[in-house]
Amino acid sequence: VCDLTAEEIRQYRGTLTEPGKDSPYRNRSVEENLDLFARMKAGEFPDGSRTLRAKIDMASANLNLRDPIMYRIVHAHHHRTGDEWCIYPMYDFAHGLSDAIEGVTHSVCTLEFVNHRPLYHWFIDAVGEERLKSHPQQIEFAKLIITYMLFSKRKLKQLVEEKRVSGWDDPRMPTLAGLRRRGYTASALRAFCERVGVSTRDSVVDVSLLEHTLREDLNASSPRVMAVLRPLELEIENWPAGKVEWIEAPYDPEKPDGAKRKVPFSGRVFIERDDFMEDPPKKFFRLAPGTEVRLRWATVIKCTRVVKDASGAITKLICTYDPDAVGGQPKDGRKIKGTIHWVSAGHAKTAEVRLYDRLFKDENPTHAENFLDTLNPNSLERLEGCKVEPSLESAKSLERFQFERLGYFCVDSDSGPGALVFNRTITLKDTWGAMVQKGKAD
Repeated sequence: VCDLTAEEIRQYRGTLTEPGKDSPYRNRSVEENLDLFARMKAGEFPDGSRTLRAKIDMASANLNLRDPIMYRIVHAHHHRTGDEWCIYPMYDFAHGLSDAIEGVTHSVCTLEFVNHRPLYHWFIDAVGEERLKSHPQQIEFAKLIITYMLFSKRKLKQLVEEKRVSGWDDPRMPTLAGLRRRGYTASALRAFCERVGVSTRDSVVDVSLLEHTLREDLNASSPRVMAVLRPLELEIENWPAGKVEWIEAPYDPEKPDGAKRKVPFSGRVFIERDDFMEDPPKKFFRLAPGTEVRLRWATVIKCTRVVKDASGAITKLICTYDPDAVGGQPKDGRKIKGTIHWVSAGHAKTAEVRLYDRLFKDENPTHAENFLDTLNPNSLERLEGCKVEPSLESAKSLERFQFERLGYFCVDSDSGPGALVFNRTITLKDTWGAMVQKGKAD
């Protein structure tokens, strides 16, 4: 038990080129040390007045072996032991022994623990392997650093406590709970780690590699369905009144013999508001007045009239359909350049969709003077009144889908009967990268 203050311990410790000096309390008897240590535990002494130190070598070339502190006095309430213990162990002391007690065989650490490895093994050897379940080996490797992300628990905790995110499982957080809620798959994360590999040199991995790996995994595993996030009503005036046609559509167009679902089609549908322009530019191959477009799996329509409200906002489109364009293929062979998705207005289910983007707008938020200044103000957009096809009514929590032409989405844990909630896992393309190249990301 040592009575030196924290400042005195630093002075006695020495430097990288000079050996340290023995504490004047280093040769206390075992009996005196046991007595003082018991009184430290009982709370008899104030914080910082005494420490328990390991007697190793004050002349060691490794500063971590110069009689390191094992326990310090802290009068703090503990969530398990209450106020019974007034001493708390140092990390270097607890690390190896807790591993050995729990039977850990390999302790994988980041590079800053290289110089702590001799101390890790010293404590285990001093206690004796016969008293422990194992003698674990410490192995160091470089941290995984990904652009537009940070992994500091202190900073992530600050985001949670300041309510800048909804919690540790917020889909924008780089926690396992957050990634799972966002829709990331375990297989995608494993594939990413395999691609990155293990290194002993710090490096930065571009987040686009993680996103590319995720897209690959979701593309192979996610059923395709139709959803409209910003609905615009479309009425087909020559469609037979009351007629509903149920279209058998595959969940994966690349597997026509695979699983299918029935999609209802009627004379009133919703399309994406962005899929219509009253005065379109060249190469706009979606819907416009007088132009034709294919409705996915259904038919070909032509816009004949635009309905607006008193303010001039478009409220509905009036169209006609080609009865001979079965499945969207005209019999006369004319070429239809554009294909858009839709949802039958009379059968659609209403949902909330949360569009998540990167939490930080800065490529290296950890390097910023204040990381909070790099938060992306557009990292979450909530859309109410979205319309999804009826097959999604019974979708379960964390179930993943590709919304055709929109991206990959996951059923959120907030979702329930009659209150569907979907999280966007990721877009179909790297839209952020395109924005950065065009100078629009900020």
